Order: sequence, then structure tokens, then C-alpha cells
Amino acid sequence: MRDDIRSTRAIRLGLRQIKGIGEEDARLIVAKRGAGYDSVRDLWLRTGLPAATVERLADADAFRSIGLDRRAALWAAKGLDKGSADSRSRGRQNGRLPLFEAADHADLRREPDVDLPPMPLGEQVVNDYRFLKLSLKAHPLSFLREALERRGMVRHAALRTMRPGRRITVAGLVLVRQRPGSASGVIFMTLEDETSVANIIVWPKVFERYRAEVIGARLIGVTGRLQNEQNVVHIVAEKIEDLTPMLATLSDDAGDLEALARCDEVRRPVPDSKEKVARRSRLGRLLAETPELARDIATDDIRTLAKAMPKGRNFH
Repeated sequence: MRDDIRSTRAIRLGLRQIKGIGEEDARLIVAKRGAGYDSVRDLWLRTGLPAATVERLADADAFRSIGLDRRAALWAAKGLDKGSADSRSRGRQNGRLPLFEAADHADLRREPDVDLPPMPLGEQVVNDYRFLKLSLKAHPLSFLREALERRGMVRHAALRTMRPGRRITVAGLVLVRQRPGSASGVIFMTLEDETSVANIIVWPKVFERYRAEVIGARLIGVTGRLQNEQNVVHIVAEKIEDLTPMLATLSDDAGDLEALARCDEVRRPVPDSKEKVARRSRLGRLLAETPELARDIATDDIRTLAKAMPKGRNFH
């Protein structure tokens, strides 16, 4: 890729970044590539990976380096056998006659060439986030900026130049939500837009009022007072809004777009839903504090709620 990089500093994303690709698969791809792969089928045959794994590579836009965009690579991956190339080899070794082997895999009907429509950039970015948790093409909020500006929402990069004490509104993808045990119940959120990040302080009373938005929103809007102390800029939240539905303008399935960091406390693992909810547990305390929630949620549906509940000692 030396000729393709127009910078003195560049970082290449590793295969480990792709959801669903294991270390063993990645090592096999690297070991077998030699001078490079020339097609989706070439990679499948040489590595012996299951077609589903090859399809996941296409989902992540990994074949763009050989001239195939995401949609073309997915089309080629969908045409592979459901199993792996290795399983075909094992079939021949187990005594299957070449005639029947050829009948299983022969191209009995010539498929006509298809001129696939290009995938819109917004949909490309959404798929990058779905399978890589980031995108090098663009930021989702760059497509929504015009709509956000109509709502009076400012870019994060402008916060350092604004007067402290001013009441402003920002929007961003939720990266991290934390509630340190030493912070007296205060929640710290980090939002990201196409220009920078914004640090948000959520006091306990505000959190109780906007609990669903803080816990469940992927894209969030915050209105509050700007503070700048020793060049550390943050916004003290007064109003919080779930803007996740705006992501649907990028793609039909953009609602599950995830940009959360691993240190986000809401996404930590939780006990299995079949486990009995202890009265002293965080979930038990929540149900005790909000009887109306306990009435609305059946015991069998605890997993749905538990996904939004933290596991660690913080943020509970």
C-alpha cells in the first residue's frame, strides 16, 4: 500500500478490528496471501475459510484494496458455497467421485454480469461503524450537521473559543459514560462529533430525569452551561435528548450504530437473564425504587433491561 498512502504518517487498521474475525482467521489470511489476493474467491480458496467469514470481510470493506467496493465484494461473497474450501477438499479425499463433486459446484447456469448501484457514503459509514466501530471515510454527524445547526447545536471544536457560562447545545455519538465511586453520583459522558469531543457532566438529579436517554441513546443532544476551568472545557447538562432516530437518514439500519469505547460502564457484561434478581443487586434496587418499572417488565425480559445496566461498582 506504499503507493496508495499520501502521507508521511499513516496507520493501517488491523483485521482484529473487524467484528467476527478471530485471531486464527487473521493469521491464516496473512500467512496465505503471498503477493496478495486477486479476488474474493481467490482468498476463499487459498485460506479455506468458511464463506460466512469471507462475507464478514466484505461487510468490513476489506476487499477495497483489490478494487472491490463493499457492495461488489458482498455480491461475490454471497456466491460462494456455504461451507469452506477446505471442506470441499476433504470431500474429495473421502472418496467422492470427481463427477459428482463437479456437479455440486459447477457453474451450471452462467450468471449475467450485474451493474450494482454504488452504496451511498452515509450507508458506507454506518456499515463501517457496524463492523469496525469507526470509519475512515467520514463521521456520521458530518451528514447531519445542517439539521443539527437548524436546532442550534454547535460544533465541539468551537467550545474552547466560547464564553464560559454561556448556555449552549451540542450533539454527538456517545463514546463513554462513567460514574466513579468517588464522584458522589455524578456521571461523566464523552460525546464525539465530526470535529472533536465534548465532555459532559450530568448531576444525579438530571440523570434521574433523563435516565433513559443517558443509558440508551446512541446519538445524544445536551443543553447546558459551558464551563472552562484551567483549559478543561465541559458542559453541565440541564437537558438531554435522544437523537438516535436522526441516524435513520443515513441508513435504514443505522439505529444500532455503536461507537462506545470498551471502558463505557453501561456496556459491561451482566449476569444471565435466568439468574434470580437479588434484592440488594443494582437491578433489584432499581426495581424497588421504581415500582412502575417492575410492573412493566416481566422476569423473563430482564436481559433486555440488564443490557443497559452496569456491572462494576461504579455507575450504579
